[in-house]
Amino acid sequence: MKGYILTGSWICSSRKNVRQSGKGATQGMNGSGNSARVTCEIDMKLPSLNDYVRVCRANAFQASSYKKKLETEIGYYIAHLPRFDKPIKIHFHWQEGTKRRDLDNIAFSKKFILDAMVKAGKLKDDNRRFVTAFTDTFSYGDTTKVILTIEEESDGEKTTG
Repeated sequence: MKGYILTGSWICSSRKNVRQSGKGATQGMNGSGNSARVTCEIDMKLPSLNDYVRVCRANAFQASSYKKKLETEIGYYIAHLPRFDKPIKIHFHWQEGTKRRDLDNIAFSKKFILDAMVKAGKLKDDNRRFVTAFTDTFSYGDTTKVILTIEEESDGEKTTG
């Protein structure tokens, strides 16, 4: 099943539909009190901070259209994620094809991902009330991609204040 990742009850694939697997696939996503985990792979090389700064310095209008284009492309990968009504925690696993880019510059792209999630209606907002924590890990492989693992907080759980 190359390109598919199964965590909990959801499968998400690059530019493919999300499938529900098994009984109660959405349990825990909307008010059940249990947290559910959703994993989605964005199979594209996102720009580093240095790449984005370079575009911004060239032309402000070009930078705006560049960001919109990125959000649209990311939107294809996240289109079939469920809407998250409770606060979430996100783990970003960045897989790079080479070791050329600095880790902090790579992780900058989470801004585009979170903005795309808001734009697509998957999150109400990407402020501290709705995104309470995130972590990053990095690995190297044949392709460059990012794997999101998103978990809604349970009713009694509170990460930030």
